[in-house]
Amino acid sequence: MSRTVVIGGGFAGLATAGLLAKDGRDVLLLEQQHTLGGRSGRWSAQGFRFDTGPSWYLMPEVIDRWFRLMGSSADEELDLRRLTPGYRTFFEQHLDSQPVDVVSGEAGELFEQLDPGSSAALKRYLDSGAEVYELAKKYFLYTNFTKPLELMTPEVLKNLPRLGALLSDSMEGYIAKRFPDPRERQILGYPAVFLGAAPDSAPAMYHLMSHLDLTDGVQYPQGGFAALVDAMERLVREAGVEIVTGATVTGIDVSSSGRFPLRVGRRRGAVTGVRYQREDGTPQREAASVVVGATDLHHLQTELLPQPFRAPESRWKRRDPGPSGVLVCLGVRGKLPELVHHNLLFTADWPDNFARIAEGKELADETSMYVCMTSATDPGSAQDGDENLFILVPSPAVPDWGRGGIHTAEVNQPGSPQVEKVADAAVAQLAQWAGIEDLAERIEVRRTYGPADFVSNVNAWRGSLLGPGHTLTQSALFRPGVDDRGIKGLYYAGSSVRPGIGVPMCLISSEVVRDAVRGTAPGGKSAVNTAAGSDPDPAVGPPSRPATRAVDAGEGTD
Repeated sequence: MSRTVVIGGGFAGLATAGLLAKDGRDVLLLEQQHTLGGRSGRWSAQGFRFDTGPSWYLMPEVIDRWFRLMGSSADEELDLRRLTPGYRTFFEQHLDSQPVDVVSGEAGELFEQLDPGSSAALKRYLDSGAEVYELAKKYFLYTNFTKPLELMTPEVLKNLPRLGALLSDSMEGYIAKRFPDPRERQILGYPAVFLGAAPDSAPAMYHLMSHLDLTDGVQYPQGGFAALVDAMERLVREAGVEIVTGATVTGIDVSSSGRFPLRVGRRRGAVTGVRYQREDGTPQREAASVVVGATDLHHLQTELLPQPFRAPESRWKRRDPGPSGVLVCLGVRGKLPELVHHNLLFTADWPDNFARIAEGKELADETSMYVCMTSATDPGSAQDGDENLFILVPSPAVPDWGRGGIHTAEVNQPGSPQVEKVADAAVAQLAQWAGIEDLAERIEVRRTYGPADFVSNVNAWRGSLLGPGHTLTQSALFRPGVDDRGIKGLYYAGSSVRPGIGVPMCLISSEVVRDAVRGTAPGGKSAVNTAAGSDPDPAVGPPSRPATRAVDAGEGTD
């Protein structure tokens, strides 16, 4: 059997490599960094440990589904804790009052406090989100949309007018019609940022995100998302995947099959192998009949493919890269009772905030941002009696902003002036809003990341933090598919393609790729174009399997 090569060792790459190996394929995974995880990075210094990527553990049944496909389960591999509260919110226009804690399952009571009488509207909103989420899992997430007519089931046809309205309206507009209180609007609208979009550009379809955190709840794997990466790596290696880190892919080889117009179902070429360079500079070539690009799609299509097969740069000018970000990792002496595990800081003028990001402008002195303190749940992420902070400041996708720096007891390496300026402002804003006056003086360890870091570390197009944003024209069937229609044997996985951004989405994309490979491989199993609930492994069941058990943070496990 010829080899299958997976480019990229992030969640999508690991997940796809594991599933293809389970199908009996000989799989090689190549990762240019020294550790696996892709955008889910890790860093530690002086007893402080940080995740530098994803930090919200949502859609647990999707993550558990992948583990079950690999012969295990999330319960067996992870120590999950349910966070109570799910997160804490600070509102600029209400800094003179206490921050608002959001507790999963108790959002109705919270909304009544914020705006009496609004709990009924919230129930309808969340019920709608739950229904759309189930529809999405059954029909629109586990598919490459290769046979759209097969999606026209009675259930989908019945909901078409509703789905059409949710696609044509924005999250901002949908929320504003139902909730006059600006605090409620921000609580319901912030998930758009985690989709790489603004509330006014993300389709209202994504109001389902509020169902995930306000109803299903927010969890955390002890050891952070690095523990999730490590668990996946163990299973992938056990499945027989060979993993090479420090391997920089320099090209994908494609044989031409003649000159003719590209039409659906016809191919212009076929992959024959992958060229890469080991850490010591040694060039390598691996012959392959199947290649999965589980890294940034722009990098794959404009740099790694041979010139005749490359996508023109003009095609990308019409696309939205989503926001970039400035990340700040802080090791802080002493406890910070003013904060919880997840914290959100919302400025009063959201339209200006998001406009600056979209238009590539300087951020205001105070801007909306996210602060994670995993030491509130996971004592191993900080020294005894201290805290670790991870600050994410959404910012324009402008690589010219530069790279971050490192300041520890051993290293003093400043970052670019722009990145450090944003980081300093974020620390000052957090200190003021949360009432931690001496925060800056208590910082023992500091590391920052800027847009240029995401370009160099994960080949992110324009320094995108998450991947192309989920605007209407970049969602569902409008997002690039997982197979290259012009090159036989070439597939794509991860946040650049269907179904989209986020750890669960990347795991779903691995199933979509596996099914596409099955459908085109000689003698392979038939493709499962609508894989939800129809996976051939009866032990796995549909994606709507109940969430894995999680204990409240602070409780002991069984």
